Formats: sequence, structure tokens, C-alpha cells
Amino acid sequence: MTQMLEMPRVQTCTVTSCGYNHDGCTAFAVTIGSAISAECDTYVTGDKGGTGKALAQVGACKRSDCTHNQNLECKAPAIVVGESGDKADCMTYEKG
Repeated sequence: MTQMLEMPRVQTCTVTSCGYNHDGCTAFAVTIGSAISAECDTYVTGDKGGTGKALAQVGACKRSDCTHNQNLECKAPAIVVGESGDKADCMTYEKG
């Protein structure tokens, strides 16, 4: 039997223009980062989506230079997503 790993929660998201933000992130899981930024790759404008409950988790993190990143998995207890220009960024990102 496969055991479910605990993934960090998206504690808060203040990006009101995101289609997954309905009083919190309602995506099942988010992907964070690229080689050059810590943006939320799950961010989408226009369409409204999500599970209906603000229970999002971090499914993957591609920002390998973050202190919370181990083998492309986020090991922070929780993350905060916030606005950064016209993007949604992981505000928990800490360069390691």
C-alpha cells in the first residue's frame, strides 16, 4: 500500500486575480518556480476553478536554490503566495 506523503499547505494566497483564489487557494495542488523565479505556475487569470475548498498543497517546486527545496519537493511547513507585479510568487522562497 502506498503511503500519502504530507505536502506543505498554501497557508494564504493574496492574489485575487487568480482563478483558483476563492477566499484562499482552491487548487488541489500548486507548482512553484522555474529556473529564474519563484512564481506560482498554477496561477491562471479569467477562468474560475478549484475544488471549492481552500486546501491547496505544494505539489512540486522547481526552484532548486530555495532553502526549503529538497529533491524538487518543498519541505517548508506551509507557504504564502502573494502578488509580485503581474505575477503570483511564493513569498516563502529563501535563496539557499
